[in-house]
Amino acid sequence: MPSPAPSAAPDPLRPFLRPETMRIRPLRALQAFGRLMRDKEDTSQVFQITSALAGRSAAKGYRRMLRDPEGARQAYLAGEFVDRLRDAAWLAQFPDDSVGGAYRAFLTRNGFDPDGLVAISAQGSNPPLPHPRAWYSRRLRDIHDIWHVLTGYDTDALGEACLVAFSYAQTGSLGFAAIGLGAARVIEREDRGVPALKAVLEGWRNGRRAAWLPALDYEALFAEPLEHARARLGIRAPAVYASVPEPRRRALTLRAAA
Repeated sequence: MPSPAPSAAPDPLRPFLRPETMRIRPLRALQAFGRLMRDKEDTSQVFQITSALAGRSAAKGYRRMLRDPEGARQAYLAGEFVDRLRDAAWLAQFPDDSVGGAYRAFLTRNGFDPDGLVAISAQGSNPPLPHPRAWYSRRLRDIHDIWHVLTGYDTDALGEACLVAFSYAQTGSLGFAAIGLGAARVIEREDRGVPALKAVLEGWRNGRRAAWLPALDYEALFAEPLEHARARLGIRAPAVYASVPEPRRRALTLRAAA
């Protein structure tokens, strides 16, 4: 009697082939959020949360890219923008008041590296997949810090919560909404004087009112004056967030969730 054929290895592309089967996994997201709150430095949990709650958002986002003239061109080129961001000589050419100059200053001020998010997102996951919707997800990852620059939200806890709310409005990924609302609740428990929920809701509204940012030509955008780019794209100033003094924002530790 012949031996049964060995079972085939799971196909990593299978989740991308039938978007209607992409399930939301709230328990997995809740567990990841708990780990993030216990260890605020374990930012890999952010990607676990967004992956568990992404559902069909990547499929919908990629289809929207194809309906947008510039987005369709970017999808056709399928460039990995992080390769540009790694090029120090390319970044050095932009004036200080441009989007590229502001991004360069952002990296220096925070001690960040363009590969930082790549390394964090790769923890416990498969290598980059050769699929259009996987490319779209990587694109969202690589432009996250650029959205910090465009929106005016810094990398403190409140700023990150506001930016993910802005990102939820832009992408429809429930993971961003869960992180933003969860972080706002924790911040307000830690410091009742910080209007975290109000700031997060403002971030969501600003994201809804702005142009759709995933489809932009970011190489061209980097040469544009920052304030001009904000006005052209309809990105409003984060008034509630800015009303919280920077030292108070920097003091937030999310310790109330420990």
